[in-house]
Amino acid sequence: MRKYSIKRGHKPDLNALIKRYFGVEGDIEKGIEFEAEGIGKVYMRKEGNMLTVDITPPSEVSADYAVLKKWNDFLFEATGRTAKERRKLMEKETIKR
Repeated sequence: MRKYSIKRGHKPDLNALIKRYFGVEGDIEKGIEFEAEGIGKVYMRKEGNMLTVDITPPSEVSADYAVLKKWNDFLFEATGRTAKERRKLMEKETIKR
């Protein structure tokens, strides 16, 4: 399970983003569970200013770069942070523990 902080001042419509990227409708505040091709079973929930994501990988892994690009594009629009910024924040959290 990973928690992604949403950049201050960034107010995305997460339900609309999930519908656009993955074709799933639901309420992100209550939690959404869906299957994403190449990613696996995904459970997402917005808690305050954090996006909690839990992924169960698929049995067969796809080597398609488009899957990773789609996921990173979604996370960028959802959190307002690039992959590099998210990595730096994750490293900080790992050091604190």
